[in-house]
Amino acid sequence: MPSMKGDCGGAAAILNAFYVAVKAGFKENLHAVLCLAENSVGPLSTRPDDVITMYSGKSVEVNNTDAEGRLVLGDGVAYAKKDLGASIIVDMATLTGAQGIATGKYHAAILTNSEAWEGYARKAGNACGELTFPIVFAPELHFSQFNSPIADMKNSVADRENALASCAGLFIMSHIGFDFPGLFVHIDMASPVSISERATGYGVGLLNTMFGHYSSNEMLKSLSPITEYLPD
Repeated sequence: MPSMKGDCGGAAAILNAFYVAVKAGFKENLHAVLCLAENSVGPLSTRPDDVITMYSGKSVEVNNTDAEGRLVLGDGVAYAKKDLGASIIVDMATLTGAQGIATGKYHAAILTNSEAWEGYARKAGNACGELTFPIVFAPELHFSQFNSPIADMKNSVADRENALASCAGLFIMSHIGFDFPGLFVHIDMASPVSISERATGYGVGLLNTMFGHYSSNEMLKSLSPITEYLPD
């Protein structure tokens, strides 16, 4: 596990973005759900071939114990939908090494069920300097990568050369359903989270700029790509 400190980068960004948003006078109902996994060996550790039941009620066959982040994130988004009643769900995580292959070291990968929000995320990234680029959203083509003969899904793909970063985001979204009527945005920032083993703080500026329209802060409002309130 040496050098894996950066794997907390997504939760760190969410926590600090939440702090900034509240301090800047966020005007809507806002929750931060921190999805944390302890990578530790012990008698309660997840094992290969375990079948677990997620908070969504769906079962998962564990075929890759290193794909642990998506398990807690799947529970997190399900909690946001079921318990918090969220109509906009954004997850941010250092989820895959494949993100760096797909969008490089400087651009986070954006997977969303909204074409408009692909554009909002890109514009917000350009405005604040925390860059983003969309990746393919095609659950009808890619979610079959998780097929399992004994559970609703596996937690890792069958073909590691087929849109890995997109598939990882789809695994998370599957726990709120691909028919989720609200907005889902998945941000994989595994590469931009650090430079030379030092954290960049990536994500705090991006999230506050993306949702700046809902802030009382005039600078954030001026930078936000959203120009009007979105419907619930």
